[in-house]
Amino acid sequence: MSTATPHPQVTRGAMFVLAAPSGAGKSSLVREVLRVDAHLRLSISHTTRPPRPGEQDGREYHFVSRDAFAAMHAAGEFLESAEVYGNCYGTSQAWIRSQLEAGEDVLLEIDWQGARQVKALFPGCTSVFILPPSLDALRERLQGRGTDSSEVIQRRLNAARDDLSHVGEFEYVIINNEFSHAVEDLAAIVRAQRMQRARQFLRHPEILPNLDL
Repeated sequence: MSTATPHPQVTRGAMFVLAAPSGAGKSSLVREVLRVDAHLRLSISHTTRPPRPGEQDGREYHFVSRDAFAAMHAAGEFLESAEVYGNCYGTSQAWIRSQLEAGEDVLLEIDWQGARQVKALFPGCTSVFILPPSLDALRERLQGRGTDSSEVIQRRLNAARDDLSHVGEFEYVIINNEFSHAVEDLAAIVRAQRMQRARQFLRHPEILPNLDL
């Protein structure tokens, strides 16, 4: 974890931190909200996980070796990092800070451990937890992927129970039962944070003298 100084509570750009248990539909929600909102940028994490079929370096992840990841971590380059299912993941600190200071809105798709680290350094970020409607629905979604063995699925279900115990650490909760409604809920949270008074004044300083504010 980085020892950097915490960022100001409100920045020109808004940061959104999304976490969920595996199979809750977080990645699908992120893809859709990015499609409908051209002003939201996704943070691309570094990972030691090998690419899956169809994934491209720099699009889904920056795929790096364990040695390269360890070197970046030692140099303090990660805003947050975690090991999940034996693979390491980390978010570039410099990229995030530059985007927020430039007024860009950034979305981080990470786990609860990473979210905890990010909130310590960026207390003004907005945290969102995605819930499945039930554990049975979660199991069906994991089985429906057709990519994991029954042992891996059971391991993910066990990890999901631990993930769910951290829901109280998040400001917002979206229940991903009806996908289209969940997308609308996430988009509404993004829009609301953009309208914060302090952020609006940072983004539009020209309006203050025009309104004698």
